Amino acid sequence: MALEHLTKDTFKEKVFNFEANKEWKYEGTKPAIIDFYADWCAPCRMVAPVLEELKDEYDDKIEIYKINTEEERELSAMFGIQSIPSLLFIPLEGQPQMAMGALPKDTFKKAIVDVLNVK
Repeated sequence: MALEHLTKDTFKEKVFNFEANKEWKYEGTKPAIIDFYADWCAPCRMVAPVLEELKDEYDDKIEIYKINTEEERELSAMFGIQSIPSLLFIPLEGQPQMAMGALPKDTFKKAIVDVLNVK
């Protein structure tokens, strides 16, 4: 299953409407992971199939989105993305947490339990 790529508009609708809210307010109904990536980035290409597997495994429990840092510079700047891949873990309650680098699948699964509170 292909993962949805967010634009500024779909990001505001599904994740955070930063034009309406100063403080973080998650718009989604399920915990989410956002993959900040670029097509030229080799570690990003390693993470992509892992995320697709996780989407299949967790199916309707979490959302997984991708943001192309080359195309969506404003979103990348908002989160201060310096290196890619950067992965934003968004729980339903509380602040999102950022992780850097091509994480192994086990690390994703641990973060899905610990950060996203999904069993």
